[in-house]
Amino acid sequence: MHGAKVWTVRVVYLTHEVFRRHDTGSWHPERPARLEAAERGVYSAGLVVEAHEPPPADRKLLERVHTADYVDAIEAFCRAGGGHLDPDTVACPASWDAALRAAGAGPAAVELLRGSGDVTAFLAVRPPGHHALQARAMGFCLFNNVAVTAAALVADGERVAIVDWDVHHGNGTQATFADDENVLYVSLHQSPFYPGTGLVDEVGGPGAEGTVVNVPVAAGTAGDLYRAAMERVVGPVVSAFAPDWLLISAGYDAHELDPLAEVRLVSADYGYMASRLAEVVPASRVVVFLEGGYHLPAITASVAETLRGLAGRWEPGPPAPEPSPPASWENLDVAARHVARYWGSG
Repeated sequence: MHGAKVWTVRVVYLTHEVFRRHDTGSWHPERPARLEAAERGVYSAGLVVEAHEPPPADRKLLERVHTADYVDAIEAFCRAGGGHLDPDTVACPASWDAALRAAGAGPAAVELLRGSGDVTAFLAVRPPGHHALQARAMGFCLFNNVAVTAAALVADGERVAIVDWDVHHGNGTQATFADDENVLYVSLHQSPFYPGTGLVDEVGGPGAEGTVVNVPVAAGTAGDLYRAAMERVVGPVVSAFAPDWLLISAGYDAHELDPLAEVRLVSADYGYMASRLAEVVPASRVVVFLEGGYHLPAITASVAETLRGLAGRWEPGPPAPEPSPPASWENLDVAARHVARYWGSG
């Protein structure tokens, strides 16, 4: 454990060597070194780690989220040698197995957590997933890993909350579940920014109003806003929804050191968000999925803080040196009003 103090909470840690063979090219920010950075974070958090290899997702799981034709097309594309699916999204022959195991990791983690006590799950997977649509790859993503897990849980009659703190809005995840009253999707993300979705007035489809909660934040937003959002919006709505499971789309690209975005979180902010969520959902019912994040030391520190937060071992860091911009607070106020309207809190 690299000399770190070990606490009683265990981490079920799922990863696989094939994720490192998902070759996006030397120029690409979504690169294999991200997994090594995340793994350093897992093992430096001071928790007992149980490593497992995820199995490939079977077709039944994938087709709850993606069309059969799309799954066939991704397989054929990879087996034919791969290439660019869009200007940002790349696949190679090994990407097929990597994508299957990335999608299979969440359901495997759920089964490992069932009936457990002091345990939580972290999935270091590639490719990431939250931009993948029903029949379209985009934003580095092939299959929507968190959506595949959520859909499997819903099929078993369970309620699922998804909290997405990646700096980019998880358009694929929201689109999958916008009309499903059994899935709550909450996203904090930079806006305007890629992929251009996630407006604060998007609240879910007919019959599922209130199950989509977006908190768009302006460039320059810091941890003061994120911490307030957890207190005023995210924590209350997750608690009111009363999920059986919490899935976290844990992108670390809102970190102040990340090269692809303009939000100013520090690693301790991720620990705070995780600790707040652990107050409303037991850690043994939480599965954390690696999404974005492209500064390696920031990934390592932020993963460790996330796990400490879930374990109840988060320690406050220094406050942001400058407050978040007014536009972010205005959006938070609107999101809080939506939560109050549909859930009686905010």
